[in-house]
Amino acid sequence: MIELYQKLWPQRAATAQIRTQEELEKYMLIELNDELTHPRVRKSKQQKLDLALLRISESDLSESEKTSLAALYKKLASQ
Repeated sequence: MIELYQKLWPQRAATAQIRTQEELEKYMLIELNDELTHPRVRKSKQQKLDLALLRISESDLSESEKTSLAALYKKLASQ
């Protein structure tokens, strides 16, 4: 999963630091919660999930990779 996430976000330096599944899920939750954005302009978790799923669907990943990564995003978004 870590490799898939890194393929999805190749320009993000922070993705290169991810080594474990726990770190991956933590980083994905930060993304879904839009924690790195100023509070006044943050998007909702649903909006961030929709953007992530769109990026996944438009990526060069295989269909099975897309399905796996999308499932993890959805699982984390429902927490």
